[in-house]
Amino acid sequence: MEKVPIGPMPYMSVMPTVLVGTNVKGKANYMTAAWATVACMAPPMVCVAINKMRYTMKGIDENKTFSLNIPSTLGVIETDHCGLVSGAQKDKSGVFRSFYGKLRTAPLAEECPVNIECKLFNSVDCGSHLLIVGEIAEVHADKACLTDGKPDIAKIKPIVYAQATYFGVGEEIGKAFSAGKKFAGK
Repeated sequence: MEKVPIGPMPYMSVMPTVLVGTNVKGKANYMTAAWATVACMAPPMVCVAINKMRYTMKGIDENKTFSLNIPSTLGVIETDHCGLVSGAQKDKSGVFRSFYGKLRTAPLAEECPVNIECKLFNSVDCGSHLLIVGEIAEVHADKACLTDGKPDIAKIKPIVYAQATYFGVGEEIGKAFSAGKKFAGK
């Protein structure tokens, strides 16, 4: 395969699409983000990169809590809407039905199959964005999206993001920590 340089950029082939939930001045607000991932196993933490200018940051600063909500492909229109419209100009509290868990200040979107409640652990200034690290207080999942008590990606039908396009998740192609055992070497 011939490789050609394409320049430095924040490129990952695919990223999860999440809705960052915060309370801003007592109202639920949701912002679409794709720059999110696991940060630590013990204690369990996740992180998301958020532009410093985003209205959502006001809620994180105000409450020191936030949520990451995993939307399904059925909610792509509402999910994208939350990335197009700023909570500073338009009230987005009615886009999803909000409920509150342990932390009581991080709104969770009922329509999303999985919701992750987070306490702010740290915020790292990376330039244009802040890397927001949250310690997970609780994970909520729709019972219908579980298999053997664990979230099932086929039932969740998460939205993935790649180069300004949303995709669904395809078929299973192998088991992690197992498929590689078949490698015979070169």
